[in-house]
Amino acid sequence: MQRLMHRFPWSRPTGTSQIIPPELKQRFYHLYGDIGWYGLVAGTTIAFLAVYAARIGASAFQIGMITAGPAMVNLIFTMPAGRWLQNRPIGPAVFRSAVIFRILYLIYALLPMLLAPAVQIEILIWATLLLTIPGVGLAIGFNTLFAIAVPIEWRGYVAGRRNALLSVVYIVASLLAGFILDHTSLEVGYTLIFFIGFIGAAMSAYHLHGLRHITDLPGNEPQRIRQIIGDKAQPGDMRGGQGIGHRVGIALRSFTRGQDLLRADVVRGHYGIVILALFTFHLAQFMPGPLFPIRWVDQLKFNDGQIAVGTAVFHASVLLGSLQIDRLTQRYGNHMLTAVGIALLSTYSLFTALMPNFFFYIVTSIVGGLAWALVGGTLANYLLEKVPDHDRPAYLAWYNIALNLAIFMGVLLGPLLADLFSVQIALVLTFFFRLGSAIFIWLAERTKPAQPHVEPAGE
Repeated sequence: MQRLMHRFPWSRPTGTSQIIPPELKQRFYHLYGDIGWYGLVAGTTIAFLAVYAARIGASAFQIGMITAGPAMVNLIFTMPAGRWLQNRPIGPAVFRSAVIFRILYLIYALLPMLLAPAVQIEILIWATLLLTIPGVGLAIGFNTLFAIAVPIEWRGYVAGRRNALLSVVYIVASLLAGFILDHTSLEVGYTLIFFIGFIGAAMSAYHLHGLRHITDLPGNEPQRIRQIIGDKAQPGDMRGGQGIGHRVGIALRSFTRGQDLLRADVVRGHYGIVILALFTFHLAQFMPGPLFPIRWVDQLKFNDGQIAVGTAVFHASVLLGSLQIDRLTQRYGNHMLTAVGIALLSTYSLFTALMPNFFFYIVTSIVGGLAWALVGGTLANYLLEKVPDHDRPAYLAWYNIALNLAIFMGVLLGPLLADLFSVQIALVLTFFFRLGSAIFIWLAERTKPAQPHVEPAGE
């Protein structure tokens, strides 16, 4: 991992002769190290946690709780965490939050060999809920730390390379995890890959430790984040919480100023319709999340190696599709690409419900990855186009609430539909819900009030 980061092309921005100042190189190194090692966590523990829960007998509702719990905790603890961060140096606070939160990955690694499956499921749920609390502080604080560590003219450069590095490591890690799981027993295999995830989490925290003194340097005043920072998606559509949520990191950071940001006037006009449209998308996005592992494991009987290959193909498609986002955005705009991407993403649920074998799973992963490249690359910027620069925190605070409420409701409603009908019918229904949200987002711009014509002033 260290060699990969040293060989990574970070000596200068593409297409320019500007050289990274020496005082920034070490900061960028630690930021790349943080996301690179986190890619190891994402490609092992995070990618296979729901699959493991399905293999030890977790129901769709229990899998939903593992993914819905963090959203509920986020809603409850975001503002207290923001107030806690206000009175502390941001570097040490982020590092301490990371250390406590990433103990969770050690707990995951110890479970398969020590406890009965039924007990493991309960601990998975409760440990995730409790240790997400310091994770809220980490999510808020890191975005502030990034803004301080990286001058505004370098943020797009660093964010783009962080995302690319994350994708590469994720693909390699998920293939390695699939190989391990195919050649070991259930308990040994998942212990190994969860322990690999814990090592990645620990090393990621080590690189955050390397950034702890940045706020102590003269002239490092907090600045508003204007670039997209975040992490890539995870396959199976339990990915948007990490994708969009972190990609609009300022939405979390906005709560650091308190409850006065939740102004009702913000959502009374056109922006309220936009937030409602995005809420419907995130609700439909997360509804099928707990159902995918059930479909893969219980019904289609995919082994872990096949799921790993699908995961890698998905992320390779995201990476390749992301390379075209800048060109497509300049031609079609963020709004159109967001709506088209969500419409294409809706087919992921439909194809998963209908696919008969592994070949169609690969096709589904390709289509889903390309769709997520569109959505993940444009939705955040579409949202930011609707937000005035002078009042950004108040506007994005409402988006943060809508996002987390949609996550919490979506991953509970999906299993409920599966209980009422079946997993396949529920997946087909979520296809229509996602497609409907794409249409809603497309039509949202038609409700935008016309700008009044203003005559030019005379001389």
